[in-house]
Amino acid sequence: VMLSAETASGDYPLEAVQMMSKIIRQVENGPDYQAQLDVGRPKAEATVSDAISCAIRRISGILPVAVLVNYSESGASTLRAARERPRAPILNLTPNLNTARRLSVAWGVHSVVNDRLRQVDEVVSTALEIAQAQGMASRGDTLLITAGVPFGKPGSTNTLRIETLIGDCRGRFAPHSRHKAAPTGKY
Repeated sequence: VMLSAETASGDYPLEAVQMMSKIIRQVENGPDYQAQLDVGRPKAEATVSDAISCAIRRISGILPVAVLVNYSESGASTLRAARERPRAPILNLTPNLNTARRLSVAWGVHSVVNDRLRQVDEVVSTALEIAQAQGMASRGDTLLITAGVPFGKPGSTNTLRIETLIGDCRGRFAPHSRHKAAPTGKY
């Protein structure tokens, strides 16, 4: 579906968008949707990043994954993950505001700017905190977390972790000072 000027500027723009969302969700939950995606999906390249992207789609189809968290400076691995259309939403953590803005229009991606991560071990705890703070995960939920080592080097996504949110992470950071959701629609 496509939101056009006529639809958006009519008497019922909110209702039009809600109906389009309902149509999209119904189609994507249909029995033939994944089969159609598989036929049209480009063949994965023989790279670690593509292998991880394929794996997260399969894992999110097997396990009840609440959210897939990807740390990406350039956004390339997040776009690869979105291309696979995993069942879980994708939370992208990036130090780059431009990357966050660009990814805000990608399928299933919610970007959060975080420029305080310095090593890959911090990604896991920060991912759990932000997923909970953004309302994307709660106690007992399973998260898939991807990042790259060496940390901070674009194009190095080579790590996949499966984590369960055990405790309550809220209150351990100030969302307004360290983690900022990318502004949407206002650039």
